[in-house]
Amino acid sequence: MSFINYSSREINCKIVYYGPGLCGKTTNLQYIYTKTNPDAKGKMISLATETERTLFFDFLPLSLGEVRGFKTRFHLYTVPGQVFYDASRKLILKGVDGVVFVADSQEERMEANLESVENLRTNLAEQGYNLDTIPYVIQYNKRDLSNAASLDELRKLLNPKGVPDFEASATTGVGVFNTLKAIAKLVLIELKKGG
Repeated sequence: MSFINYSSREINCKIVYYGPGLCGKTTNLQYIYTKTNPDAKGKMISLATETERTLFFDFLPLSLGEVRGFKTRFHLYTVPGQVFYDASRKLILKGVDGVVFVADSQEERMEANLESVENLRTNLAEQGYNLDTIPYVIQYNKRDLSNAASLDELRKLLNPKGVPDFEASATTGVGVFNTLKAIAKLVLIELKKGG
């Protein structure tokens, strides 16, 4: 899971933003990147297709706190939303420490959300992880749209286990840092348990 660099005294943690196509994964990372102190972040790498959809991943190292005298550095990744890129999704999940599922709140995207959660569960299992035990939060994005499903409906469909969840609008930044702080906290709790 996390990688320890003893020479720089850093623990590197990987957080993956997962969800259906065009749900707001990349928008989350772009917002975080623009609002993060330049001294606390690394370079963002984005590979996109001609249609502006994320093809591979966005990458952002972000420093937050210490564990046993080591600085923690969070590397944030997105996966491509399109099912066509499933091999890339699996590769990006390798070595993951925590997952943010970004759900598209629009009524007509419920089936895509459910398919994406199942795909996440399957791909994690292939890597030896269990969605029920890995640090995991859900973000209900696009809450500002008029066709957004009710929060109760979203929770019933996508969060039957009651993991931490957040309402968001990634384009305006509402809920973006709350989501990030929650997953970072869960990852740090797991790290501290690890001895």
